[in-house]
Amino acid sequence: LALGIVAGAPLLASVPIAALTGVMFTVCQSTFSWSSLRILNKIPKLDAAVIFLVSFITVKDDLAKAVVAGVIASALGFAWKQSTGITASESMVKSLNTKKSGKWKSYKVNGPLFFGSTSQFSNLFNVKDDPSDIVIDFTNSRVYDHSALEAINNVADKYGEAGKKVHLKHLSENCGNLLTTLHGGDRPYELIEADPQTDPVYSIASDMTSSA
Repeated sequence: LALGIVAGAPLLASVPIAALTGVMFTVCQSTFSWSSLRILNKIPKLDAAVIFLVSFITVKDDLAKAVVAGVIASALGFAWKQSTGITASESMVKSLNTKKSGKWKSYKVNGPLFFGSTSQFSNLFNVKDDPSDIVIDFTNSRVYDHSALEAINNVADKYGEAGKKVHLKHLSENCGNLLTTLHGGDRPYELIEADPQTDPVYSIASDMTSSA
């Protein structure tokens, strides 16, 4: 293409600007997916905003900048959506301690736990009104990064200050090791209830991995 433009420069110079403008408009008309306009009211608002953003930047600047902006906007939108999607279902379960009877409160976490959802995660718990032992079950969740580990430790600290214990279930072995490394293993109120048969297997995206 570059060779053709250089070799045909004298010929291109004789083409009227109006003709080149018409060609560009024709290319734009053929490239743009006009069918996407009919589904704007049926797709998520975030996707519609990305379509508008990419189209606007393409017209204003160029396609390369529009693609970069679209990727960034989509990534940020996805992170925001995931950060607000973490929830927890509460229930009373049988004590995990065979020497003690009674009921413990269980929080079954749903959704990914990462840097963007740590604030939402911290707001899931009712430290003041919860019993002396609570269970945080990560069966339907996954811990992704160091910020998530810090969030778990911060929640455990709040319960520890209230004289209560936190039992962590269904964390991966790597996650449990990193939590122990992070708090030095000196927290009797933060207990990791490991079960090799049912615990998931995954690694944490953390700079502490090498030291674990």
